[in-house]
Amino acid sequence: MIQLYAAKKNFDTQKALRFFKERRIPYQYVDLEKHKLGERELDLFIRAAGSAAKLVDRRDKRALNHPAAHMDTDSLVRAELLTHPQFLVSPIIRSGTRVVIGFDSSVLDAWTKES
Repeated sequence: MIQLYAAKKNFDTQKALRFFKERRIPYQYVDLEKHKLGERELDLFIRAAGSAAKLVDRRDKRALNHPAAHMDTDSLVRAELLTHPQFLVSPIIRSGTRVVIGFDSSVLDAWTKES
């Protein structure tokens, strides 16, 4: 099952939702405003992004007002993202251990052809 993690319905999140609905692909929407991430989930996202600092949404005013947006140490950013997952870049799309940060239709097309 594909999971779509998002804190807000920005343009990329809307594109991802439309992509799944048009192709009738079942997905689970995980609202990061309500759902806290587990450590293993966050570690999977960090591996996909390359570092925890790349997961902080620096276009969001709320995130920029939080210290997590100004930290460089991965362990500190990771700790902040565990308690404040709404500061993550949206959307994060997951299928098992495969993760896409943001919306990338070519990767999602490849995933759907494999299934």
